Amino acid sequence: MSEIFEYALIRVVPRIERGESVNAGVIVYSKTFKFLKTRIELNEPRLKALDPTADIQAIAAALRAFERACSEGPLAEKTLGERFRWLTAPRSAIVQPGPVHAGVTSDPPPTSTASSRPWLSRPHNGTNNHWDLRDRC
Repeated sequence: MSEIFEYALIRVVPRIERGESVNAGVIVYSKTFKFLKTRIELNEPRLKALDPTADIQAIAAALRAFERACSEGPLAEKTLGERFRWLTAPRSAIVQPGPVHAGVTSDPPPTSTASSRPWLSRPHNGTNNHWDLRDRC
C-alpha cells in the first residue's frame, strides 16, 4: 500500500539581497505513518563560499530549532500536520524552508538515525547545489 508523504528542504540564505542559498536539511511529514522529523546537515565550507562572514554558530542554532520544534516547545501540543505547516511557512530569514513537495512511499520512514538508508544525500561529485530525497523518506 502506497502512502503520500510531504517534505521541504531547509535552506540557508546568508545574504538575502543576493538570493543564493545552501540546502542544509529536510523536514519530512507523513500523516499516515504519524511521522514528523527534521534532518540537518550544514555544509560549512559551501556556506562560507557564499558568505565568508556568515555566523555559523547562529545559523546552526537556528537549524537546531527546526529539529526541536518537531517534538518540543509550544508546537508539541499541535498535531503533526499543524507543526509541519508552521515549520514550512514562508519566512524572510537567513534560515528558511523551501517549497513543500509530495512523494509516495510504501514503507514508513526510518525512526532512528542509525538507519542504513539516509533520507537525504548529497551528490558525490560535489558539483551540484542540491540534495536528493531518496525513494524512501
